[in-house]
Amino acid sequence: MNSKRIGILTSGGDCPGLNAIIRAVVKAAELNNWMVYGLPYGTDGFRDIAEKKYAPKEFLLTRKCYELPGKIRGLDVLQFFSGTILGSINKGDPNDPRVKAAILKGYGMLALDALIAIGGDGSLDIIYDLAKEGHWNIIAIPKTIDNDVPLTEFSVGFSTAVEIVTQALYDLTFTAASHNRIMIVEVMGRDAGHLALRGGIAGGADIILIPELTPCLSLDVLDGCCHQLLELQQSDRHFGLLVIAEGVKNKSNEKESYIGDYLKRQIKEYIGFLYHEKHKNFAQLKDLDMRVTVLGHLQRSHPPVAWDRLLATAFGIKAIELIKEKKYDRLVIWKRGEVSSDSLSEVIDIIKKRHKDKVCTSPVESDDCMLKTARSLGIYLGNG
Repeated sequence: MNSKRIGILTSGGDCPGLNAIIRAVVKAAELNNWMVYGLPYGTDGFRDIAEKKYAPKEFLLTRKCYELPGKIRGLDVLQFFSGTILGSINKGDPNDPRVKAAILKGYGMLALDALIAIGGDGSLDIIYDLAKEGHWNIIAIPKTIDNDVPLTEFSVGFSTAVEIVTQALYDLTFTAASHNRIMIVEVMGRDAGHLALRGGIAGGADIILIPELTPCLSLDVLDGCCHQLLELQQSDRHFGLLVIAEGVKNKSNEKESYIGDYLKRQIKEYIGFLYHEKHKNFAQLKDLDMRVTVLGHLQRSHPPVAWDRLLATAFGIKAIELIKEKKYDRLVIWKRGEVSSDSLSEVIDIIKKRHKDKVCTSPVESDDCMLKTARSLGIYLGNG
């Protein structure tokens, strides 16, 4: 079998499972007698080669590419690690003519037969444009804790992030119950609410606010939140859990740096308004103790759960199979219980159009079964 030279890079925000993809790609490639070159910090790796900061051979990955002291050595430990050994970037301007020229030159110097690009909607959009201009043979693997890459039901990293949110809500339940508190938990999700919705349901949230259903914190949404909290108090439940995605905007439809803190202030003010308007029932909420927890980058940094390891491994193997079959310009996806692939150009067209329209690339749809699940549990979902 003819040897091939395969490049692999991770781009955009890191997430659990990236190293498991790298591991799977290298192991499968070596069984085919192929060479795999790991590009550090996304497309910046190509620039480094073009600028002669590194020789191409320094990027070669093998089974011995990652070694730890003692008896734990080699490639196989990678599936347990979060982050990415290749490094990643989520900034930079590949449209700068000098930057673009260096990237294209570096790719040519590596003489790759194909490139496996691991990224989310934004980074895949950028890399695809470079690949088109440079006539690269590209295979894309979706990764994002937001789960907002079109056409795939799961992206690598999402399931672990859901687990982190679920565990956080579980842990906060006990301190909330001990002090009769309402805990507001702010989670990631700039445009998509998949993480907040699924983590919130699994973690026992009473209120879940996501951008698709609650684009902004209107008075109607605040009223609904306050009535939900009052209902908890009247049912002798003196604590509660509220999950809000970072992409929900303030009452003026503007982005807040910390939407959880903003929501806390607005609920407090609205409770006071209701009480002074002679809604005496809301006296029960007047002195309500509320605390905010922002999970932040903890959602990205946990070791991948079993499902993300399995998905990452299957995605890596599928990428190698597509290269073997010379089926390029493909996005590896999970659909209907199995790994397959779809047209990358079709995915990028969807992403570009939705970026242009400034809408989520793959939102929580109105018929999502988890929305029905949440409503059936009595969870308040804002405007939805």
